[in-house]
Amino acid sequence: MLRIALLFLFLALASNAPGEARPNILYVYVDDMGWGAIGPNGQAERKAAGMPHLITPHLDRLAAEGVNFRRSYGCTVCSPARSSQQSGFHQGHTFADRNDPDNAKKAMRSDDLLMGDVLSSAGYVTGYWGKWGFGGSRSQTDPEIVNVQTLPTSHGYQHVVAELHHVRAHTFFQPTLWRAPAPPGVKGGMELVPNSMARWRGQSAYPEEPAWQNHSRYPDTAYCDDVYAFSALEFVRRQALDYLATAQPFFGLLAVQVPHAPFAEIAQLPGWDRDYRALPFWDSLSVQARHWAAMITRIDGHLGNILAALEDPNGDGDPADSVADDTLVIFQSDNGGPQHPAREAFAANGGLKGEKGKIQEGGIRVPTLMRLPANFAADSDLKPGTSTDQVIDVTDLLPTFAELAGVPAPLGIDGVSLAPALFGSGHQRLRQFLIHEAGNGQSIIRGEWKLIRAKSGLELYHLGKDPGETNDLASARPGLVEELELLLLGERVAEPKGFANTYHHWVGRDGAMASDASNWSDYIYANEGITYLKDDGAPQISWTALMENTGSSPVQARANSDLEFLGLEIRGNTHTQSLRLGRGINLTGRNEMRLSEKSVLVLDGGKVSSQRWVDIAPGGALIGSGIVQAKVYNAGVVAASGKTGPGKLQVQADYVQVDHSTLRVVLNENGNGRLVVEGEATLAGALEVDVGDHFRPTPGSRFTIVTAHAVTGAFHHAGNRIVAGDGTRFRILYSDAKVTLIAE
Repeated sequence: MLRIALLFLFLALASNAPGEARPNILYVYVDDMGWGAIGPNGQAERKAAGMPHLITPHLDRLAAEGVNFRRSYGCTVCSPARSSQQSGFHQGHTFADRNDPDNAKKAMRSDDLLMGDVLSSAGYVTGYWGKWGFGGSRSQTDPEIVNVQTLPTSHGYQHVVAELHHVRAHTFFQPTLWRAPAPPGVKGGMELVPNSMARWRGQSAYPEEPAWQNHSRYPDTAYCDDVYAFSALEFVRRQALDYLATAQPFFGLLAVQVPHAPFAEIAQLPGWDRDYRALPFWDSLSVQARHWAAMITRIDGHLGNILAALEDPNGDGDPADSVADDTLVIFQSDNGGPQHPAREAFAANGGLKGEKGKIQEGGIRVPTLMRLPANFAADSDLKPGTSTDQVIDVTDLLPTFAELAGVPAPLGIDGVSLAPALFGSGHQRLRQFLIHEAGNGQSIIRGEWKLIRAKSGLELYHLGKDPGETNDLASARPGLVEELELLLLGERVAEPKGFANTYHHWVGRDGAMASDASNWSDYIYANEGITYLKDDGAPQISWTALMENTGSSPVQARANSDLEFLGLEIRGNTHTQSLRLGRGINLTGRNEMRLSEKSVLVLDGGKVSSQRWVDIAPGGALIGSGIVQAKVYNAGVVAASGKTGPGKLQVQADYVQVDHSTLRVVLNENGNGRLVVEGEATLAGALEVDVGDHFRPTPGSRFTIVTAHAVTGAFHHAGNRIVAGDGTRFRILYSDAKVTLIAE
């Protein structure tokens, strides 16, 4: 029910969004490509020095026209990487937190909102081609769908050619692949089709690359990455022209198996090594290194074709129909490179310690390039051809795509939207830390510091000075170690396999207690008669919960004891849904507290806590007096008042108020409402002043209504003057650390 409610919310917000253009998104996701395998991370230097290097002209072009994120993180192995990518949850919270031969059944759940769900609900045409890794059986010759709820077609992907099980994807000449759309009545909306190039024979690719599929010696069973890439190329050609005609944007995710083992299969393709044969270093390389390099160069050629399709969708040589300036292009690997001689021959992990499957940087830091759409990124500080050390994570892409699509990110996820930083508009939210799990431990990265929790003990590294993780500083910084370990364990990284966040919704009546288990739905994740996860009882820190009024009158819930959630959203319909916290009661939304349309959170001396933020959407309100132990992003209403008049609302972090939002304060003979911000207060929008019935401020009297460590911005009132509800006029006076009203 929570998934259905959130999908309806996405549809409503997308249909009501302003008529501004939204960028297309093309996301290329490779498998096991080390951080140092792209030009700006080492290959360009190797080429200049005459050393063995990878030939990737189209990736080089993407780097020259885009931004290289030097501190970008994936996951340690295949299935967790795709689970975190798609869901926006890190491995402490997502269900598929490690590779599992049975994770075709135990994977994405029907309640998880994935990239395809969010973007298709926002009106995007969606496509997925390549290694999905969930939902199908392992059989190489006769695979079956074993979990419909985890299929790409069950999560908003409309055009699909994919392998459903990550073990079956460990070959490049699979006899069959899964495809959608499928004929009516086919299980899961996906049909099993022969893996053949027949569909594309006779068609021409773009002139930059040979039309491999037309070669007379091309195998009858196709190299599956060729099929994925040609399917993506066909989609881009078609949807680019549709975008020009209808302004309907598209999202395509090409998740190839290259350069995952086995390597030798590429030698069955005609001309597999044509780009390297004449190079002086080629004959000195091992056979494995040759195969591996050719795999990467082949997918680079496919990337070139797809980039050309963005620039000339109908292939007539006239770029008048180009959509390249309207499209965000992303290239990324799922994890670091595995340990093998081919990787070492090209220094493809860039000197980082560790490899795929390990918690060290070589296992989790991944190559990431982004080319920003020129028509959307004029104000971006990220300039073409540059590299940045901004720390980003694979979980950040889902909320980024949601913001670009004009809809909210799924509730309580771990990722943070990068859209403001990418496009130079809005307020960039900062994440406090990154979390990763691996077979040899877990880690937390906060700024330049990285703590590793392994069986052998705790290790601490300063990545800014020591990216190779050679100097363990744990014994020199015990306080920092203790602080980071506490945060790390709070992210549930020590939980057993199969632990994950669970989804719940409010079923209580007006006046019901929010701490009462009977007022919340239970959660069960099951498939084909097997229950993998069940969660009931009262709210807890692993819950993603929706408190929504679905009735015909206002509903108020009450909290008479502390409450904990991973994420909590409060939302009304035509009537309000409110939650009231009494004095001394603490409400925790570890990742997020979200106050949506027609919602009210009332503090009667209570406290709201979050590791990240309280997000007040348009139509939502936070009112009363008490403590907010989190950043506050106000796009609705914040009212500092008590039960009988003025009150103090204390924000123990930053406060950000945007256009079209309101801060409301009350003045009377007992004092005045006040917003106290311990961090920075960023002001915009409106200020509203209520004056008590029997109170008349004398001219010249002053009322401090905002104090902060620093105040930036201002409310939008002409001449810095405002008229209260009773007609009293005030002048608004700003200083570096407070806002004062002066009665006139």
